[in-house]
Formats: sequence, C-alpha cells, structure tokens
Amino acid sequence: MPDLSVPELLDLDRRHVWHPYGPMPGRQEPLVVESASGVRLRLAGQSGELVDGMSSWWSAIHGYNHPVLNEAAHDQLARMSHVMFGGLTHEPAVRLAKRLVDISPEGLEHVFLADSGSVSVEVAVKMCLQYWRSLGRPGKQRLLTWRGGYHGDTWQPMSVCDPEGGMHELWSGVLPRQVFVEAPPAEYDEAYAERLRSAIGRHADELAAVIVEPVVQGAGGMRFHSPSYLRVLREACDAHDVLLVFDEIATGFGRTGALFAAEHATVTPDVMCVGKALTGGYMTMAATLCTTRVAEGISRGEVPVLAHGPTFMGNPLAAAVACASIDLLLGQDWQREVKRIEAGLREGLAPAADIEGVRDIRVLGAIGVVQLDHEVDMAAASRAAVREGVWLRPFRDLVYTMPPYVTGDADVARIARAVCAAAREG
Repeated sequence: MPDLSVPELLDLDRRHVWHPYGPMPGRQEPLVVESASGVRLRLAGQSGELVDGMSSWWSAIHGYNHPVLNEAAHDQLARMSHVMFGGLTHEPAVRLAKRLVDISPEGLEHVFLADSGSVSVEVAVKMCLQYWRSLGRPGKQRLLTWRGGYHGDTWQPMSVCDPEGGMHELWSGVLPRQVFVEAPPAEYDEAYAERLRSAIGRHADELAAVIVEPVVQGAGGMRFHSPSYLRVLREACDAHDVLLVFDEIATGFGRTGALFAAEHATVTPDVMCVGKALTGGYMTMAATLCTTRVAEGISRGEVPVLAHGPTFMGNPLAAAVACASIDLLLGQDWQREVKRIEAGLREGLAPAADIEGVRDIRVLGAIGVVQLDHEVDMAAASRAAVREGVWLRPFRDLVYTMPPYVTGDADVARIARAVCAAAREG
C-alpha cells in the first residue's frame, strides 16, 4: 500500500478501525500521530506536536523513543522476538521474574507473566478460585471489593468494576455476582473500616478473595483513599481466611510516590497484579505475583497446575524491555522526579478552584485530577487541551493527567494549564 495522505488515512480509519470505547464507524475524528520522542507526540501533516499528559494511558513513564529501551529491544530482536513458554524458558523472562520478586512487597515469590493488565487480573482471580478448590473449599468463589473500582474489560475483571454507573453496567445480570461495599473515603474513618471488617466477616464462607486498587482507584473515578484501609483489609482477610489481591496495574512503578502503592501501608497482598508501566509503554505485558502459600496450595490440588497459558506468555522481546525499563527507573532518583511533578501539578492546578463547575482538585505523586460537578464534554475538553499544545483524555466528570516522569517543569506547567482549559471548556 502506498503512503497515505492524512485524509485517506482518516477515511480508512473511520471505515475499518474500531477504537476503544467508541462506536463503529467512529463519530469523532482522531488525531494522527506520526512519531513520538521524549514527551512529545508529533502529529502528521502540518499539525505540529503535543505534550503527552497521559503517558499513553499511564504506561510510558520514561517518555518515547528512549535510547536505553530502544537498545534493549534491538538487542533482543537480534536474538529472538518470541518463543513459546510451554516447556521452554529463556533469560529475559527469568531475569524479569527475579527483578519483580526483588522489588515487590516481601513474600511475593512467584510470577505468572501475562499479556495485559486485564488478563493479569483474570489470572489472579483464577489463582484464588483454584486455591480454595485445591483445599477442598469450592464454595469460596465470590470476590469482595469496594465501589468506584476498575480492573479491566475482560470477564472476571468486569465483575469487580463498579456495577452502577460504570462502563460495564451493560453486563449486569450476566457477570458473576460479587460483593460490593461503598467506595472508601479519602481520609481514614473508623466507622467505614468497621463496615469493611463486617462485610468480610459476614461473607467469609463464600469469599475467595478481596480485590482492590490500593491508594488510588484509576479509571473507575480517580479517587484517592487512606493507605490505612489496606491494613484493615489485610487484618480482616487474615482473621477470616480470605485471600487479598492488590491490582497495582495503574499504581505500580512509582506513580503514587512509592514504588508500589502497597508500600504506603507496608502491606503484602497474597496476589498482586502489575502492568502498564512494566515495559515503559513499549509493548503489552503484565504479571501476576503470588505468595508461596497460594502457589503451593494450587500445586497440591486435584488439578495441580494453574490452567492458564497465553500464546505470548513470557514474550522475550517484552521481557527484555521490561527488565531495561525497571533498571532505568531504579537507576535514577525517580522519587525526586515524581515529587517534582507532584509539586508542579499542585501549583499548576490550584487555579482550577476558581473555575465554575469544578468540584474537587487532587494530586498524588505524578497524578493530577480535576473533578467537575457534571459530565465532561470530552470533545470540547480535548480540543481545549490541544489548543494549549497538550494531549489529554478526559472521561466521565474528570479531567486528569498522569505525565511521564521525564516531563520537565515547563511542560508540567503547560499540562496543568491545559487541564484547567479543558475543565473550563468541558
């Protein structure tokens, strides 16, 4: 196919490409990205460039076209891009598993490499269900979570997303029926903590696990909550013989100011999911980590294997880039960079308090959120951000940003201005 003009590309895109969370054919014309470098997305034609305020859905923590990650990909590509993981192994996957064990909360010793964040949650749920079946307690098959959560778009993850007002409300009555408690308050509240304890105790005989996003709820509403609730969950799960799962797909690798959000509470879950920033945004990969208790429990069962095996599990190319991304992150003072971005967002988003319709402004680590008192006009808000030279992707009642950690102070300020402009127009 010869090179396409921008109008030709957009015409074909509209007719054939189904974009996420959109109709077919599309009704809004997407921007065409020609290349990316650092924190900038270069648009095709004469459209200029945009500062990326989204880290490509929170994954590109080192920015784009990074020489260290490029080199890791090129080196591995020269060896092998992929080989099946069933019956075979290879150094990139082994090294990645060891790195994840070394940097994750103590006690998480075993790593299942998956294709995507949502699949890692599927694997986590399967681990928990199979653990109890292996122990002769198949009745423990439900999950408990709090409202306002988001865990992915595949089947079991959808069942623990907020069932009311969330994007998966369509599937009510079809998905497995899980146990929900109200969303956690921002500050610690003992009455709420007692409701958590009571719900876990009341449903203990049927609960396989509690699953939550620790400290920050992502696409379900960008809510923050006290880390103390994680300790409440750990203690209640231990007391009532229930497994605890942390979904760190959005929060892992420094986004909240700790390497993993669980560290804010010094809590180790039984199972933990990571993804998004794992490869620095270069390609899809995720992982589900678990304790020896969980792994040995499954392996002693009537079916002594975890019956899950994605075709591209342990992909060497993704694993090599993930190792390089982790080394790149830990080889620098990433905490200082995240704190710098946090300070810039706090300062830059403060003027949003004077914008009509703004209900709340919150910042934690490299996350900035402006919440409106109405549904955002996504098209208008996005156009306002683009006029400021920034790419944002508002949703529901939120205009938010999660910039790459390499974003300079001037660009952080620019992103904050764009968030304010989007909130004003949205």
